[in-house]
Amino acid sequence: MSQSPSSDIAFTPSVKALQTRLGSRAQYAKMEARGEFRTEVSADLTLFLAAQRSFYLATATADGQPYIQHRGGPPGFLKTLDSETLGFADYRGNRQYLSWGNLLDNPKVHLFFMDYTHRRRIKLWGTAQVIEDDPDLIARLHDPMAEGVPERAILIRVAAWDINCPQHIPQRFEAADVADALAARDARIADLEAQIAALTQG
Repeated sequence: MSQSPSSDIAFTPSVKALQTRLGSRAQYAKMEARGEFRTEVSADLTLFLAAQRSFYLATATADGQPYIQHRGGPPGFLKTLDSETLGFADYRGNRQYLSWGNLLDNPKVHLFFMDYTHRRRIKLWGTAQVIEDDPDLIARLHDPMAEGVPERAILIRVAAWDINCPQHIPQRFEAADVADALAARDARIADLEAQIAALTQG
């Protein structure tokens, strides 16, 4: 029995039926054949994650009610642990525990990453578990640049991931990056003005 393509995690029978009816099934069947939904954490994905300051974490209740939560931290706070596993330290927040509660009933998750600077987005499917009783793991995932004390670890077992096209993604830049660029520009202007003044006086 042949193994189902990794993209089946997103392309369910209902999705494929719609693709067939609306004329895009052949295109995505070719994508499935090429195995474009990857299942392991690659070097390029690790490099991408090392630069990310935030992502969106989607969970669902036992009866399928979805919930999405923003997660943020220093660049690279979501860490690669091995070729199948990502992890991050969980800090005290508003103490609603919505995502955690959902994971107790339904471990399936979806992570959505937006890189506005380079107009890239990555979708990642997997399962997650919350670890409370492993201080070494929590310390390993803790980023010293993060605010607060880590209370637990959240591990993501990767099932599949895919890079989306850049269409409709607005280009935005981090404030710190803009400030650095402006400072470099201002320094260059000051240097050129000094050179002009020296030539004029000479």
